Amino acid sequence: MVPFIALIVSFLLFRGIGLLGLTYWNDWQTALQWAVAVMLLLGASAHWGRRRSDLVRMVPPFFPQKEWIVTVTGMLEIAGAIGILLPAFSAAASVCLILLLIAMLPANIYAARMNMTIGGKPVPKLAVRVGIQLIFITAVLLASPLLFLP
Repeated sequence: MVPFIALIVSFLLFRGIGLLGLTYWNDWQTALQWAVAVMLLLGASAHWGRRRSDLVRMVPPFFPQKEWIVTVTGMLEIAGAIGILLPAFSAAASVCLILLLIAMLPANIYAARMNMTIGGKPVPKLAVRVGIQLIFITAVLLASPLLFLP
């Protein structure tokens, strides 16, 4: 839930700064790219912090090498956060991030169905968890230069 809140708050912050005159963030797509980067970096930080063991438990049992999966997905989130901000890599990073978010969906579903906790707090229920993941995917898609929206 924290990455979702970070996405919303950071988007409003970057967009607000743009509206106040900092022209770099004067369009919603750039503000959304930065908000997605903030969300990803915050999510990635859990892959090595106190929440790591919770994330390892979230990996469904049929996946081998759960610790390795958590490490790699964290590294991919960091790479995606950087890539989405670099114009030369933004389109490719967006596609890869969408695929990553889809690939991480089984862990989110498993965590919700098993009533797991992250940091001692229950994960959101299945419908909410899937909904948030769809919002993340939509945010990455809308932040992508693949869409030429005004």
